[in-house]
Amino acid sequence: MIEFALAVFFLIITPGPGVLSLAGVGSAYGYRPGLAYLTGLFIGHNTVALLVISGIAASALAIPWLRTVLAWASVGYLLYLAAKIAFAGSKVAFIEATRAPGIRDGLTLQAINPKAYAVSTALFSGFAFMPQAPATETIIKIVIMNILWVTLHVLWLWVGVTLRRLELAPRTQRMINIAMAVSMLMVVALAIYAQT
Repeated sequence: MIEFALAVFFLIITPGPGVLSLAGVGSAYGYRPGLAYLTGLFIGHNTVALLVISGIAASALAIPWLRTVLAWASVGYLLYLAAKIAFAGSKVAFIEATRAPGIRDGLTLQAINPKAYAVSTALFSGFAFMPQAPATETIIKIVIMNILWVTLHVLWLWVGVTLRRLELAPRTQRMINIAMAVSMLMVVALAIYAQT
């Protein structure tokens, strides 16, 4: 169970579309809109987990053309997000939006977030600690995963809101943008590698 909790921690804390966009919402709009977006991400996260646990995601992704289309659409989205981050100029900007994203936006992002499917698949298909009681193990995994997920996502939201309040030098802001873009490109590289 400890290995499972550590895997959840490291898989969730690493930058992906969900946490990067959540930090961006916090940076651009503050806590209230950030919490609405976080709620959507949370609902979407659990929906993806249930799709993985039930096998629906595996069945849908077993269709080769659908898997390819979804994979490349996700890669395209991640490249787009990385470019927005890298070329955000001297502003700290994880995302740019004309309105505050809400619950629906967070839910939608999780539906196309390849990291959400990869994390859920890795966590629920591995790390067996109660093979004699798989239903109980799944429930325990969901509880552990959600406790860590909420804690880490609230931390990312706090980081975004904190960056909003800081008056960083333009060079420092630019370095943050580039670091976030490189993180996104690493996610893109992993997504492409997984398709080969």
